[in-house]
Amino acid sequence: MSNEHAPTDDIFFDMVSIQYHSMKACEAYDKYVEDAHDHQDVAEFIRQCQQQDQARVLKCHELIKELAGAKQHANA
Repeated sequence: MSNEHAPTDDIFFDMVSIQYHSMKACEAYDKYVEDAHDHQDVAEFIRQCQQQDQARVLKCHELIKELAGAKQHANA
């Protein structure tokens, strides 16, 4: 990433917020799958949503590391 960002910049907050809410959603999906036990099509959709949020959590983690790394390299 080419721009310099401090950990207090909005972009960090935004990425951490997305990551946090995706993690919370992943926790909730287990209950949703239980609720859909008689509806396999619904349960499968919920599992797909969970997988998408899990991927979102990982992508946010990568981007946060890149943002932090860009700041560290700029200070070097």
